[in-house]
Amino acid sequence: MRYLLKKFAHDDDGAITVDWVVLTAGIILLTVTVFVPLKAGLMDGSETIATSIESVTILDE
Repeated sequence: MRYLLKKFAHDDDGAITVDWVVLTAGIILLTVTVFVPLKAGLMDGSETIATSIESVTILDE
């Protein structure tokens, strides 16, 4: 029994999987944190540009 517990304690199978899961979660969190505010700013900017274009009057000759 002692051998099995010692073997279990030193077994590192699956540790790489946990590392990749944590790394992937961090990348997703970083992406969401950056792009959500960026999207809001881009939407505001595009609405401002659209309003400016709509307010332009073209004079007929």
